[in-house]
Amino acid sequence: MSELNLQELEKVAETYEKLLAPALFSEWAHRLADAAEIRQGQHILDVACGTGILARVIAERVGTDGSVSGVDANPGMLAVANRIAPEIEWREGDAEALPYEDASFDAVLCQFGLMLFSSPKTALQEMQRVLRPGGNLTTAVFGSLDDLPDYAAVAEVYERVVNKSVADALRMPFSMGDRDALASVFANAGISSIKMETEEGTACFSSVRNMVLSDVKGWFPFAGILLDEDTIEAITEEAEIALKAFQTSGGTVEFPVPVHIVTATKS
Repeated sequence: MSELNLQELEKVAETYEKLLAPALFSEWAHRLADAAEIRQGQHILDVACGTGILARVIAERVGTDGSVSGVDANPGMLAVANRIAPEIEWREGDAEALPYEDASFDAVLCQFGLMLFSSPKTALQEMQRVLRPGGNLTTAVFGSLDDLPDYAAVAEVYERVVNKSVADALRMPFSMGDRDALASVFANAGISSIKMETEEGTACFSSVRNMVLSDVKGWFPFAGILLDEDTIEAITEEAEIALKAFQTSGGTVEFPVPVHIVTATKS
């Protein structure tokens, strides 16, 4: 991330908000807020908030009597989030060292961030620390690539056209899809009483090209991966073939997405 300046980070975040958010993330914000039992007047923290997809939904639910704080390590994401919803408090910070006092929030949520942290265990412990007794800690994690043949096929395209490290960057968000292994992460963080529900959503990209661009322009640069236009075109051509089974007659790419929603109430 350090290779990009703030303006470049913002540009990547804008693509993330435009292409990835509506196609893959938006529908889960309401489901996560439901699982966390967000109510009017509460004070909520959204960890790894990105461009604020979840925080904006929460803000509607807590109303003017409540408050929402969003924390993220990426200043580009936060700049876009603040532009869209300046009424929410956005703060740059590390999920493994949250910049908040103990027991500051009625609920803490993390939507599709846990698998990206260098130490998920430490991040969970930090979320527990800033949560008030009786409050809900709620996270969403993508299912395994074994249950997502579409993304598995695209990862193979990246590995074939570029290299394994780029393919692995695409695989990373799906790396905590095993339910037993996920439960163990919570147990190792000292959170043993959890409720885990696996729900199915639907991803919908307007075209194969936009599915490719959502990653190469809206995700990979954050991981230090910058691909030239010729490579992007080659990937898109291969992806058109690999994703043929998932394309509708109108050219959109649609497929089911399993997600594990884990909730734990702090004693």
